Amino acid sequence: MQERQRRSFTEEYKRQAAELVVSSGRSITSVGKELGLRDSVLRRWVEKLRQEPAAAARRPTTQATPMPADQAAEIARLREENERLRMERDILKKSNRDLCRNPDMSFRFIEDHRDAYPVRLMCAVLGVSAAGYYAWRERPVNARATTNAALLAAIRQVHQDSGGRYGSPRVHAALRVQGRGASRGRIERLMHRHGIRAIMASPRRVRTTDSRHGLPIAPNLIERHFAAAAPNRIWLADITYIPTAEGWLYLAAIMDLFSRKIVGWAMRDHMQVELASSALKMAIQQQHPEGGLIHHSDRGVQYASQDYRAILSAAGITASMSRKADCYDNAPMESFFHTLKTELVHHRQYETRAEAQRDIFAFIEGFYNRASEHPSVYVVEEKRVC
Repeated sequence: MQERQRRSFTEEYKRQAAELVVSSGRSITSVGKELGLRDSVLRRWVEKLRQEPAAAARRPTTQATPMPADQAAEIARLREENERLRMERDILKKSNRDLCRNPDMSFRFIEDHRDAYPVRLMCAVLGVSAAGYYAWRERPVNARATTNAALLAAIRQVHQDSGGRYGSPRVHAALRVQGRGASRGRIERLMHRHGIRAIMASPRRVRTTDSRHGLPIAPNLIERHFAAAAPNRIWLADITYIPTAEGWLYLAAIMDLFSRKIVGWAMRDHMQVELASSALKMAIQQQHPEGGLIHHSDRGVQYASQDYRAILSAAGITASMSRKADCYDNAPMESFFHTLKTELVHHRQYETRAEAQRDIFAFIEGFYNRASEHPSVYVVEEKRVC
């Protein structure tokens, strides 16, 4: 029986995992389960982080001055009013007015959201009576409605577990893995009826590849054949960017084409060779690849540099590069970056690079790498000259 390979972690990985516990306030057990780590291992990393002076300096030390009673009462009243207005806005946003033109659909919406909003408030916003809703609720439920209710609960769970990132195709795929035989059309109709949709956003554009250099260019060894027979046969590499209030944060990533998992990554405030080589070193340290591995990238100066080629050579890895100005030659990596941005980055406003690093680390290691399957349809951003 083959012995299970022991996981190896870089210092950057350890620090990001500990930061995720400290900054989020979540328990070590919760974060450890998300990242696939033992509590004892993660606790040791957290204790090391907390011993650092910088971590202690970030803890709040001042106490707030007591507020006058009348001012506190007014603030409480305003907060209550703001909360009511927020709930009304959310109800209008979540309810599809076309679906809620008849009372039955309005009652269905109220039933689905009764744990989140007051029933009478939803009735007032949707223009139906509370008495009518309660009468509707007492009617006998047929078998189809019961089945739909169970399926809807499963859809909501998958959607929630994905952080709201899954649309109907990926929800359908996840439910199929669970053994549920509902058709994609039925899942799509239920999601549409109940306002369950994937978060999406339009990407910003930045050039991340500089191929205007005289360094050696490797031949294209994969020719858009995006399949591998086993792990550590083909790795794909690329660099992308994340906006923060402090400036750009750059992410270099290495993907194993067989599993579609990100086996190496690094985040810096620059796009120099050290960024790309750090991601490569992490992948080598964690995967321990044997001979015959192909490393495919674009023609960027980072991947063509002498230092990067030396790391590849020392590990027995063969370099491969895309054709000039052709993002589709590295489509799976482009698709991963598209997923990262549309499902996470474009729905955040990062004040600091450290905040973005923690969020991206949690996405890669806690969500993306632990997903049961990844899309086989590639989405390439029209973002740059490759």
